[in-house]
Amino acid sequence: MTVSRRVVVLDYGSGNIHSAAKALERAGATVEVTCDRSAALEAAGLVVPGVGAFDAVMAQVRAVRGDEIVDRRLAGGRQVLGICVGMQVMFERGVERGVGSEGLGEWPGTVTRLDAPVLPHMGWNTVEPDAGSVLFDGLAGERFYFVHSFAAREWTLEVQPPFPAPTLTWADHGGRFLAAVENGPLSATQFHPEKSADAGIQLLRNWVGSLG
Repeated sequence: MTVSRRVVVLDYGSGNIHSAAKALERAGATVEVTCDRSAALEAAGLVVPGVGAFDAVMAQVRAVRGDEIVDRRLAGGRQVLGICVGMQVMFERGVERGVGSEGLGEWPGTVTRLDAPVLPHMGWNTVEPDAGSVLFDGLAGERFYFVHSFAAREWTLEVQPPFPAPTLTWADHGGRFLAAVENGPLSATQFHPEKSADAGIQLLRNWVGSLG
């Protein structure tokens, strides 16, 4: 295992953190679960998992200065992967039960409740990635495991050359929502790759393999 594949899973109290770490190890990464600032900044990749309420996750992330770590890594072009609520908090704002909370603001937009008759959206679903996706390379037609009631339902970031256009992946549950985003060094999935069997491991393997 090379040093370039060293990944830190940010330990801020998220409930699914150890399953994410085990899945990353299966995907070929050398994994450390920690909130140590130096380790999180120096690793080839940082993973921000998340389950639960948007505002609670944001409070926990800030408590370990995770907001500063993510921002500094991205400013230096160092790769970050958000999972589930770890994707949602990358947006400017989340609204749950009528209460708005500030996110990390790495992407514009607001995370809102899905407009579906059955919530949470729980179980396996197909996704529609843009052409050229790194995360979904070799995964055409695969299904991934979702557990959520909220998501980003539109993409408003305008990227101008010479910066590459983001790769967007959509899914549907009562309407289209963002299932994944690949935007420079910042990628994220609304579904749980660590719960998505072999397809999820392959997606993580694709991400780990892209680390510089």
